[in-house]
Amino acid sequence: MSIPSDPGLDAVMSERRQLVNLAYRLLGSLAEAEDAVQETYARWYAMSRRQQDAIESPGAWLTTVASRICLNLLGSARARRETYVGEWIPEPLPEPTAADPADRVTLDESVNMAFLVVLESMTPAERVAFILHDVFRYPFAEVAEITGRTPAACRQLASSARRRVRASQAPASPTARQAGIVRAFKRAWEAKDINALIGLLDPDATAIADGGGLATTFLDPIEGGEQVARAWVELAGRATSDMAFVERTVNGQPGLVALHNGVTVSVFAFDIAGDRIRRIWVIRNPDKLRPWKTG
Repeated sequence: MSIPSDPGLDAVMSERRQLVNLAYRLLGSLAEAEDAVQETYARWYAMSRRQQDAIESPGAWLTTVASRICLNLLGSARARRETYVGEWIPEPLPEPTAADPADRVTLDESVNMAFLVVLESMTPAERVAFILHDVFRYPFAEVAEITGRTPAACRQLASSARRRVRASQAPASPTARQAGIVRAFKRAWEAKDINALIGLLDPDATAIADGGGLATTFLDPIEGGEQVARAWVELAGRATSDMAFVERTVNGQPGLVALHNGVTVSVFAFDIAGDRIRRIWVIRNPDKLRPWKTG
């Protein structure tokens, strides 16, 4: 005997993927995004059936609550990151697999690593207004209701955030070209060919690593193409025979992954402009590599 489904419940649960997508872009952490969505649903189910039925649009209610939870989390995250060991980089996302749940994050330009890093430089209110309006297309009247500000204030916040994005981003190279550059970088790195590495790096290239105090890595950013190339040759010299470097999609863009005995220990994301690598982000904090599990 089949149990009839509750259309109200189905409608509420169908919002989950959208909420996870929103919360990840707001927080830059899949683990925190999942927690925020869990808390959102906990608040929904804490209400009586009469209270739930009185809500005209459950989807809008869930989005409002999730956004406010994220706004609060962003405020406390700033304080936490001041005590974080080394640099904090957003949590990298692997290419989806067929076995992934329906609430996985959709990979598009609003989750590439360069974009997420710019979001980290914004105030919590700027980030929320910008993501809700520019990425998820919520009108400013609704953004205002969610953030507790006026529509005019939200418009200014989003405009300020937009300027930051424009100032930081160079025109993106086509994905195929990016993949070729990452492949060439991998070959030069494995060959310890410092001149080839320097040729692939922008003279002002920067490398930033995130170990979170839980994995060995360089604490301060490495600045300058030649300095980055030297550091990568040194890394290649330390690599053991049970270490492999493979090409993987990182946040929807070509990247690299370091595998130790088949287990992901580092994820490398790249910011490429023209034919040169401008920035490399190295994520080694094992808490942020949870979605990667094995290569």
